[in-house]
Amino acid sequence: MARYTGPRHKIARRLGISLDGTGKDLKRNYPPGQHGHARRKLSEYGLQLQEKQKLRHMYGVNEKQFRRTFNEATKMPGVSGENFMILLERRLDNLVFRMGFAPTRPAARQLVSHGHIQVNGKKVDIPSYRVSVGDIISVREKSRDMELIKGSLEARSYLPEYLEVDDQQMTGKLVRLPSREELPSEINETLIVEFYSR
Repeated sequence: MARYTGPRHKIARRLGISLDGTGKDLKRNYPPGQHGHARRKLSEYGLQLQEKQKLRHMYGVNEKQFRRTFNEATKMPGVSGENFMILLERRLDNLVFRMGFAPTRPAARQLVSHGHIQVNGKKVDIPSYRVSVGDIISVREKSRDMELIKGSLEARSYLPEYLEVDDQQMTGKLVRLPSREELPSEINETLIVEFYSR
């Protein structure tokens, strides 16, 4: 199945989580549809599935890629759930969003796909490219006058501690791997591990 391109606010309302981090997609805090207010309590499987879908839609990853990343995380030393979230956090489109070069993850994905982003001085147009510690992410010189990027940098309200950004040069660096406390707190990764361990 291809990547979801439909209305994200409906998914955000159904899952009860802001997918773009702004909170604008959660104007109504109940699920969409005629019976949104009167939804029944979820089963254990339903809770696990919902948690998986939250994380999947948050990072904009399709199911096959999501599962492949999870399998990779289980083979790494340490806690599988944390490793999984760190692998997702290291995606190039996500780090472009975190650094403030784009207002949302889908916008960051488009910037990367259209060749506006460089890693260590080389153009990378693969949104799922995995950034390593010490890699320099920069906006291509020809793209530095884009209003989207300038406006996004001005509007940025938060920069994680594991990133360093030079707003003037429009460059950023992954200084270290993020800790669990710096990753989305609304996600319960143990439920995702349970979902895939069935």
